Amino acid sequence: MNWSAEYVETENGKKPFLEFLNELDIDSKLQIIAAIDEILEMKDLNLVIPESKSKHLRDGIFELKLHHKNISTRSLYFFVKDKKMIFTNGFIKKTNKTPANEIDKAEKLRKYYLLNK
Repeated sequence: MNWSAEYVETENGKKPFLEFLNELDIDSKLQIIAAIDEILEMKDLNLVIPESKSKHLRDGIFELKLHHKNISTRSLYFFVKDKKMIFTNGFIKKTNKTPANEIDKAEKLRKYYLLNK
């Protein structure tokens, strides 16, 4: 069984991560999708994901880090059994440190996902 990616869908049908992607230009979207595919392939091969690509933030929440066209994006996610990466939300990074409110949002979305799956 290969690794796969999914997105949290809230009770009102919204998918915060996909909403974030839709706010970006096509090149940035494609870069994020390619990076997700690369991480999934690395997981399939049991390779260590370098911290330059993905970093653990806190309590099982990770960030996919990308820089493109003078913007830095962060895509937050967590892992679940059955070899799944679950993306919660994303944002354009404007400061050196990942904003706590974005991590809090990812934790709330993870809790909702786990309670409803």
